[in-house]
Amino acid sequence: MANALEDRVALVAGATRGAGRAIAVELGRAGAHVYATGRSSRTSGPSEIGRPETIEETGDLVVAAGGSCSALVVDHEDPDAVADLVARIDREQGRLDVLVNDIFGGDRYAQFGSPLWEHDLHGGLRILRMGVDTHLVTSALAIPLVLRSGGGLVVEMTDGTREFNAHYRQGVGFYYDLVKATVDRIVHSLDTELADHPVTALGVTPGWLRSEHMLEQFGVTEKNWTDACPDHPGFAISESPTYVARGVAALAADADVARFGGQILTARQLADTYDVTDVDGSRPDCWRLIADHGIGGGDEVVAQYR
Repeated sequence: MANALEDRVALVAGATRGAGRAIAVELGRAGAHVYATGRSSRTSGPSEIGRPETIEETGDLVVAAGGSCSALVVDHEDPDAVADLVARIDREQGRLDVLVNDIFGGDRYAQFGSPLWEHDLHGGLRILRMGVDTHLVTSALAIPLVLRSGGGLVVEMTDGTREFNAHYRQGVGFYYDLVKATVDRIVHSLDTELADHPVTALGVTPGWLRSEHMLEQFGVTEKNWTDACPDHPGFAISESPTYVARGVAALAADADVARFGGQILTARQLADTYDVTDVDGSRPDCWRLIADHGIGGGDEVVAQYR
């Protein structure tokens, strides 16, 4: 993968932590110049999510991986801010080849188990702003530069396969379910509207992601995450953010990526297609485990899905 994306320019919107951060690192490692954006900053402080990770740290990690990065504070709900970002990319690079929309952070407003009429309305609408509006604003303003660059790739990061999100996601609350179903529709609609243009739009879902927050919840680190498995056997199907990020980087380098237009691809599908693995050499298949055994099931056979 070294230099597979040399001379390419990528924008990872929502790169402060989790999958977005890892994707920025792997795109940079593969040779792309990465614009990594987020709201949490060393200088201006954390976003409303209140996490300690910063977008500048992401930039440092890209550089440490041998890549080049412009780590910028951008609020993707603000059309003017996103327009300024796109203008800066155009001015500095003259092109944009890869757009990854990984913006969310609405989990803190989710009221698990609450139907629409019992869910806090302000919090619910905030989830939609963070998980849907940001993607639409960014795509609407960045895709024209991708088109002017001669074509490229738009990746919508989501949570769940198309088959899984076709059904109501029990227990997460009305608005969280709506966001994940809507991202799938964004992929379908962009694929349809870009049919006569050299831009491929698709979706990617990780499995059970060992994000910074998730590791804290289980009281482990990425180095010793398996220590949580005896008490939580299902955690054995989890995956590092690097797993899906390696797949996205390989996807961005694929000259025949158009064959995946409009699809929602899992981290495992990318791993099988491009012969990549998680950091421990495994290939977790969280969504197949869920399809076969349901949410919270299959603990006794997890090893068969790695």
